[in-house]
Parts: sequence; C-alpha cells; structure tokens
Amino acid sequence: MKLIGSLTSPYVRKTRIVLAEKHIGYNFELEAPWDSDSHVPDYNPLGKVPILIMDDGTSLFDSRVIVEYLDNMNPVSRLIPESNRRRIMVKRWEALADGICDAAAAMFLERKRPEPSQSTEWISRQQTKVTRGLQAAAHDLSDKKWCDGNIYTLADIALGCALGYLAFRFSEIEWRNTYPNLADLSERLEKQAPFIETAPRG
Repeated sequence: MKLIGSLTSPYVRKTRIVLAEKHIGYNFELEAPWDSDSHVPDYNPLGKVPILIMDDGTSLFDSRVIVEYLDNMNPVSRLIPESNRRRIMVKRWEALADGICDAAAAMFLERKRPEPSQSTEWISRQQTKVTRGLQAAAHDLSDKKWCDGNIYTLADIALGCALGYLAFRFSEIEWRNTYPNLADLSERLEKQAPFIETAPRG
C-alpha cells in the first residue's frame, strides 16, 4: 500500500499513527496538494490528502474512511470499538477533533492571503469554532485518562492530532493553560513513538 500526504496535515498524521498502531507496512509519498504540479487530484478528485492507494490500485480518501478501513484490516488492537454505542462515541470524538482541524486550517489559509484580502469576520468565525471545540473536548474528557475512559482508541489519536496541529500552527492559542486535562492528554500522547515519528514539520 501507498499513502500520499504531507508532513503538516493533521489528517495525514492521524492516518500514519493508525498505520503504526496496527503494524501495517506502507510506502509514504510526500505530496503537497497546493503545488501546481501536484498529483493529488489524479488520485482524489477533491484534491485533498491523505490518500491511501490499496494493493489493487484503488484509492481511498478522507482520513475517516481510511482509518476505518485500516482498523478493519487487522482485528488485533482495535482502535474503533465494535459495540455500537462506544463505536459511535469514538467516531463522535473523531468528528469533533477533525472539526477543530477544519476550522484551524481554514484560519491558517485565510491568513496566508494578502492582508487587504483577508476576512477578519471569517477568521473570527473559525476561531470561535476552535474555541468551542476545545471547550467541548475538555468537558467531555473531564478527568478520564482517555477519551473513551480507560482504553486508548482512535478518539485519542484524532484529538491528539488536532491539539498537535494547534501547537504547530497557532502557538498564540493558549489551550494548555486553559484546559489542563487536554494538556495532560497531549503530553502523554506526544511521548508515544507513533506521535514522535509523525510530529508535524515543514
């Protein structure tokens, strides 16, 4: 299998961590979807990463689709619970974490535009989404060790990648002081080998 992605995308990082946790071998091909000569649209008509090219040449895109496929490839160390209620709650965590990333990425891209063309209203709306997302995550995590309680799951990976992206792109957002339980979770995750090996850079 081949994974196409960048070193800065939190969605690519989530996929790479799941691959590591499931002990699935793959080739990693670096592609920046914004480059004019990018081959990303050849595999994903939406022009986004990550993209997983399966052994038969079929491409999978959207990190949520890819990680579910990967988790089902190997029944050992399931990251998405099988029971319906727990499964839905873990996927809910993933949706929340990805939503934080969506809003943060939208802010980042808007700030890259020439300053006179930037929409302060748009940036503010995305900032509000990030703030509310962090508030919800901190509330739902409460005093639990992991998002799903005492078991490490995809929920923790997704939230850890979202927090890592904020730390990478938005050092001015002081979520660590505001939400110490999120800071504790992030610190535990960032000490694990899959997180260390996929730390965003670029």
